[in-house]
Amino acid sequence: MSSLPLGARHLHDPLRPPAPPGMGRGFAFALIAHAALLAALSAGVSWRTQDPPAFEAELWSAVPQVAAPKLVEPEPEPEPPKPEPKPEPKVQQPSPEELQAERDAEIAIAKAKEKKKLEAERQRLAELEAERKKQLALKEKEKLEREREKQLQAKREAEDKLKKEKLDKQLKDKQAKAEEAKREAKLEAQRQENLRRIQGMAGASGGPSATGTALKSSGPSASYGGRIKARIRPNIIYTDMPAGNPVAEVEVRTLPSGQIVASKLLKSSGDAEWDKAVLRAIDKTETLPRDTDGRVPPVLVISFQPRE
Repeated sequence: MSSLPLGARHLHDPLRPPAPPGMGRGFAFALIAHAALLAALSAGVSWRTQDPPAFEAELWSAVPQVAAPKLVEPEPEPEPPKPEPKPEPKVQQPSPEELQAERDAEIAIAKAKEKKKLEAERQRLAELEAERKKQLALKEKEKLEREREKQLQAKREAEDKLKKEKLDKQLKDKQAKAEEAKREAKLEAQRQENLRRIQGMAGASGGPSATGTALKSSGPSASYGGRIKARIRPNIIYTDMPAGNPVAEVEVRTLPSGQIVASKLLKSSGDAEWDKAVLRAIDKTETLPRDTDGRVPPVLVISFQPRE
């Protein structure tokens, strides 16, 4: 190891770069510049601290003028005294019993509110139920009214139908009676014509004691009734077995040709079915046979019995 001092080793280190020259001269210039700056600053401060000289001057007016009075400011009003702060009341701490009572009261109030709320809800539900029942009752009432109206309408229609049928029946009866009256009038006119025609004929054949008006005695022969019954009885349809042998008397009206124009029951036999059977048989026969003189009496009364 080398015995050279540290500075000598640095100076003689061949690998170390050499130190820059002139460091001492630059440091000296920097100190001089700072000293000159401090001197200039001191001189400027001392120049500003000296007082400038004072000058006085008086001004005179060409016209004398009276000076205005000096403005006197009013004295300020004294401030009102501030109110003394009231001492805050001393808050007394509640006892445990009072706290428990307050809690019980709050619980009771809460329960009362809940109970009131439940009562209001129950009342609302009851009102809704009542309204629902009312609506149902109204609907049922309307339904009953509709059913009643339908029944009344049906009843009115039935009554109108019955009235119409009754009026139709009355009209038919009137027409039938009018036709019957026409036939009666026609038959009566024909009989009167026959009578006038017969009365106008000469050579009446009646006996000295005859009181009639005809030219000769007229009337059905003895066998004519049997011939008429023989024509009608085959048309009688009767299957019952009557008690006894009832007699039904029927009036038959005919035209000169023997055509039956009307028949009516003069005397009932007491058996309605037998009476109807006889009238039906006459209507079915339609025409009666002529008598031996070639004529058919216009009106005949015939008796019919079930057993003959």
